[in-house]
Amino acid sequence: MSLKLRLTILSFLQFFVWGAWLITFANYWFGTMQWGGEQFGIVFMTLGIASIIMPAITGIIADRWMNAEKLYGILHLGYAITLLYLPQVDNPTTFFWVMLVAMLFYMPTISLSNSIAYYVLKNNNFDVVKVFPPIRVWGTLGFIAAMWITNLTDNKASANQFYIAAAFAVILAIYSFTLPACKPQSLIPKEASLSEKLGFNAFKLFGNSKLALFFIFSMFLGAALQLTNMYGDVFLSDFGKNPAYADSFVVKRSTLIMSISQFSETAFILAIPFFLKRFGIKKVMLISMFAWVLRFAFFAYGDPYGFGLGLIILSCIVYGMAFDFFNVSGSLFVETTTDYKIRSSAQGLFMMMTNGVGAIVGSFGSGWVISNFFTLANGDKMWHEIWLLFAGYALIITILFAIFFKHKHDPNEIAAVNH
Repeated sequence: MSLKLRLTILSFLQFFVWGAWLITFANYWFGTMQWGGEQFGIVFMTLGIASIIMPAITGIIADRWMNAEKLYGILHLGYAITLLYLPQVDNPTTFFWVMLVAMLFYMPTISLSNSIAYYVLKNNNFDVVKVFPPIRVWGTLGFIAAMWITNLTDNKASANQFYIAAAFAVILAIYSFTLPACKPQSLIPKEASLSEKLGFNAFKLFGNSKLALFFIFSMFLGAALQLTNMYGDVFLSDFGKNPAYADSFVVKRSTLIMSISQFSETAFILAIPFFLKRFGIKKVMLISMFAWVLRFAFFAYGDPYGFGLGLIILSCIVYGMAFDFFNVSGSLFVETTTDYKIRSSAQGLFMMMTNGVGAIVGSFGSGWVISNFFTLANGDKMWHEIWLLFAGYALIITILFAIFFKHKHDPNEIAAVNH
């Protein structure tokens, strides 16, 4: 089996075990368990809390002490075991703590999977900028496959979505132990300080003004990503409360509609090398940010039929650009601007700011705002106003990034990622 195929399988399973429940989780929470909106926001914060605590730590471990592929497999085993227990929980408080444990295991594997792929490709003299995006696109296809399986088996509001994810996480854990060895890259001299021995020198990246700004805006975009993960599917399902829409395809197969977003990702991932080399990271990030504005604005005016359905589909299409031009391009940018000795740690920091701090801001902030200002007395949500608020948020971030992030594009600098 070729190395690229082995990494492709890794990418597919990495996001399959997340996609089986991430988008449909809200239907389980609000529909099956009938728990509240603020509690939902708090539980979704577990993704952020775990992303603050774990990716940087596991990045340090992979940089200094343990093969990345072995650490990766251990984490997925822990994730699988925790997911198997999750459906037994019958109250929001306990659910929070169990979900937190699951996320402590899973969230660092996202940046670790990138580090493993970069390591293997570079060690075998592949052009990472050209070869990695087509591999990463299979992660998106894995996410789509999981979403479709969950929806088509009528499990989008069922606890079975967690069992599906757990089963494939076990398979992924076993598979990861067969991957090429990804040995620690950072040798520790005897005279190194305690901070250097622990790998905290990666946090010095915040001392670089450009990288610091990049991480800050990554946090704000991470919040935007969290909003669409939390509310996209349940927003479409809620159209079912209107008799005119109750039997529509959008309501019955909302997860399939949402998967258009992931299909869109597959196209935009493949376009990343061209856009990065032609326009540079600042313009690519600006494109991503404006795409978030469109994502939310189209949702605000969408409905299951006619022109409204077209807007929902357009929203799902621009999501691919919004997500990929931020998430994948951002990972490659970190790879090109950091020393190879701390790249796993740097990827962990990027993960911490996007899916960590950003996720907490998006989860808690949106949960509180929606519950207090955009929820009617009967529990229905004011989706039109909610999506317009999110669109305004993304527009402000876009304008601020254009003003404050200074970066002169060098078409040749992206080649540095291969060294």
